[in-house]
Parts: sequence; structure tokens; C-alpha cells
Amino acid sequence: MTDLTRLPGDGLFVGRARISEASHPLVVTVRAGEVIDITSSAAPTVRDLCELKDPAAYVRSARAKAIGTLEDIAANSFESQRDAKKPILLSPVDLQAVKASGVTFVVSLLERVIEEQARGSAEKADAIRADIAGLIGHDLSKLKPGSPEAMEIKAKLIARGVWSQYLEVGIGPDAEIFTKCQPMASVGFGADVGLHPVSTWNNPEPEIAMIADSLGRIVGATLGNDVNLRDVEGRSALLLGKAKDNNASASLGPFIRLFDETFSIADVKRATVRLSVEGEDGFSLEGASSMAEISRSPEELVKAAMGPHHQYPDGLALYLGTMFVPSKDRGEKGKGFTHKVGDTVTISSEKLGALTNRVRLSPDCPPWTYGASHLMRDLARAGLI
Repeated sequence: MTDLTRLPGDGLFVGRARISEASHPLVVTVRAGEVIDITSSAAPTVRDLCELKDPAAYVRSARAKAIGTLEDIAANSFESQRDAKKPILLSPVDLQAVKASGVTFVVSLLERVIEEQARGSAEKADAIRADIAGLIGHDLSKLKPGSPEAMEIKAKLIARGVWSQYLEVGIGPDAEIFTKCQPMASVGFGADVGLHPVSTWNNPEPEIAMIADSLGRIVGATLGNDVNLRDVEGRSALLLGKAKDNNASASLGPFIRLFDETFSIADVKRATVRLSVEGEDGFSLEGASSMAEISRSPEELVKAAMGPHHQYPDGLALYLGTMFVPSKDRGEKGKGFTHKVGDTVTISSEKLGALTNRVRLSPDCPPWTYGASHLMRDLARAGLI
């Protein structure tokens, strides 16, 4: 058996796991290939751990008990083959707000405009893509949102009648920040991810998510799949909630890598995020995106989400956005990519490991039944709070 999470050998990782012997989720770390329970009254939740003055130092010295090997627990975390008596991995966040940034890579801005112009029709997308690219070119990677050059591009698109709300958040002064799911609603490594059954054109969104404490201090990073319904959002940006926030539509993991001497915000900014999709029909898709091409820095996006204008007393997990919009045809030529039930999606990055999930319809994924109130009661019964 191999470690499916592909964690690097160095670094400090923190996450959550569930075991049959405890009613509450465990706060865990990884040491020498074993998953270690570090839950304590000092840090009974990942939120509490992130609020500490030095989360990395705490994890490094925390008293601990092994619950199993990472290989075994990762393998048992897949929804389709779980043994309920054995440990599984959960999403690495708990009480944090789960937010997301949109249109943060200028190079993917055109795809958002195309979605809106095509009104959810994959067939029209290629023609619109060629028309817009012919007008303003293909290389927008060095365009700074809010700059005079960006405003020139915007004016050209408006003059052509291709104005879009996405232009405002893609190249204008203000970032798009939206709620991806409620606290405790994200799913982790091995879990099924959900598509609303109304959608016929959708895709994974491979991203890095920043983890910030209640003061806006970024303490670490993890991988995320911001599952997206292209047809629903393309019909109207006002349907963003339906396109983005459904049962099991927010995946994070496998672990949070805490900032320490081996890992920093600089590593996030130069990371490559890779995506692979493997279908039960034999279809496969691979792609990669470079965080160096993000148009708004992780720090800027966290500040756009929280600060004097908006507080998060339990901190937040913030998806940073993606530049990867899969357009490879799946089936009929010209219809582009869309998921099929049973797809296996893996998002990976060298310093963060790999996050793997299976695609299903949201009503067929396990319902979200364990919320903050349940967590508090279970921690109280265990004498941890």
C-alpha cells in the first residue's frame, strides 16, 4: 500500500480524523507515517489550535497517541469502501468560516465571461472564446487588477458589448469573496463530492486555500476543490449560491500545512497545483496551474475577506481561486468537459500532498448532519471544554 495523500516528508501537518471510540472528531498530526491524536483542552478544535501564538510549536511538542498509519487511514477514508470501525480522515477545518475567492487569475477571466455570454451553453463557448481573444489577445497574465491597463481592456470589452460582471471582480479594484459552505460542512480526503442534479455542465476547481486566524494572520494552507456548476453560474451570477454551495460541494485537505521554517507564504505563491480526473468511462484529464500567475496575492485576498469591515472570530479557510477551466471535449465534439458520476478527482501540490474525492450527485452524498452544536456537546461530554 502507498500513501495516497502524498504528504512530503518535511513539514508540520494538522487535520481531523474520526474514530469509532470517540464521539467527537480528533485533532491530529502526522509523525513518521503515523496519524497522531493531539486533541487536548488547550486545543480541542483545529480552530483553537490556529488561534495559538505559535501553532507549529504546539503541534511539534504536543503529547500524542497514534491512531494508525497514514496509509491505512487514508485508504479507509474513501466513502465507497469505508470500515466504520476504523479511523477515517475528515476535512482539516472545523469552526472556521469557509469562503472562496473568484476570478483571481486574469488568465481565466475570459472563461468566466464566456460562461456568462454563452448562457450556460457549452456549444457556444468556443465561438465566443475566439471572438474575445481576437479582440484583446490571449496573454493577460501580467495584467494587474485595477490598473490603468486593466481599465483599458475593460473599456474595449464594454465597447464591443461584451461587458460582464466578472470583469469588475477580475480586473477591477475589488475582489470577489463568497461563502463556499457553512462551518463544519466541508468534506475531506476520500469523501464523495456533490453536484446539484440540475447541472449538466460542471467542473472541479483545483485550488489552494489559506487558513487564517481570527485576527487575519495566515497560519497555513491546504488544498481544495471548489466544485462548480458552470451552467448554473453562467445563467446568472446571482445564482452563485446554487452553483457553489450544495451538499458535499466543498472539499479541503488532506491536511493543513502550518507555516514554519520549512513552509511559508512564499511557497504558496510559487506552488504548482495539479489536477487529474479519471472517469469510470475511461476518460482522463490532466492539467496544472501556477500560483505565480494569480492576479491578487493571498494576503490581499485574506484582507478583502476579513478586517475592520468584517470579523471572523473563528477564523476562516479561504479558497484562492483557480486558473484551470477544463475545456477538453468529453464525448461529442465541441461540448467541452463536464463531470460524470463516478469520476475520481485528485488535486495535488508538492508541499501540500494530494486531495482525492469521488464525484456523485449531492442528494446521494452523505447528508451533512454534524454541525457546531453537535461538536460543542461532544467536546463538553469528553471534558475538553
